[in-house]
Amino acid sequence: MVSKQLVLTNPNGFHMRPASVFASAMGKFQSDITIKFNGSTYDGKSLLNIIAACIKCGSEIEIICSGEDENEALAEAVKLIEGGLGE
Repeated sequence: MVSKQLVLTNPNGFHMRPASVFASAMGKFQSDITIKFNGSTYDGKSLLNIIAACIKCGSEIEIICSGEDENEALAEAVKLIEGGLGE
């Protein structure tokens, strides 16, 4: 298991478009991807779970990856979030 804490910098947070970009990218990995926010955990491969988390700009989240390609999955998640998720 690997994890990293990040701050979401998207001006509108994890709304439909960036959540879709993230879930689609994470779906390519075999590892379990979890987003931890405000004491709750959400499936990082599920668009609906990500949107339901209501993660706003400036929120601190933790990405947790567990599985055979966990390092690659975490690297991609960090790259996406730090790069603004395409926005």
